[in-house]
Amino acid sequence: MRHRGFLAFGIGLGTALFCGWIAFPYALYRQTEQPIQFSHKIHTGEKAGLTCEECHALTAEGRLGLPKLDKCAPCHSEPQGKTTAEKLLVDRYVSKGREVPWLVYARQPENVYFSHAPHIKLAQIKCERCHGPHGDTGSLRPFEQSRISTYSRDIHGRSVLPIRRTEWGSMTMDDCSRCHRERGVQESCLTCHK
Repeated sequence: MRHRGFLAFGIGLGTALFCGWIAFPYALYRQTEQPIQFSHKIHTGEKAGLTCEECHALTAEGRLGLPKLDKCAPCHSEPQGKTTAEKLLVDRYVSKGREVPWLVYARQPENVYFSHAPHIKLAQIKCERCHGPHGDTGSLRPFEQSRISTYSRDIHGRSVLPIRRTEWGSMTMDDCSRCHRERGVQESCLTCHK
């Protein structure tokens, strides 16, 4: 009799863990493909040799933006290859002068102000520190958006456990505070929350 209780408890615990760690996160996030596929590897590699900053330019407020069409158009007025994505870029966006409606993986909540300028220019932090090895990717992964908060999954990270596997696993306030402490940088609530 006693073994049945342990077995029932084990099955219940296993089911709860499965639901909490696998089923709930799967149901919580809605996946959307980017408007077109893009290879960072081709653009940052030997073929094109671009840097992150050449396409993701700093705005006057110190924020990094997504590439505008005027960055793509000079090289992509004609298809550079035979891929569907290349044809789509030229036909749907470049030839019509329409901006690509990229979905932003790293968009912070509305109550957060983040300027890339002091992090890139003053602290000399590399893009990979927070965003991971995007420069090596051959395609874009689906954008995952929380059905509840509407934030990107990249903000809270892929793991449901509070275990950091990489420096760039998430972009929460705790991650920013940890990095500031490691570098001896003073923080103030009003620096990031305006």
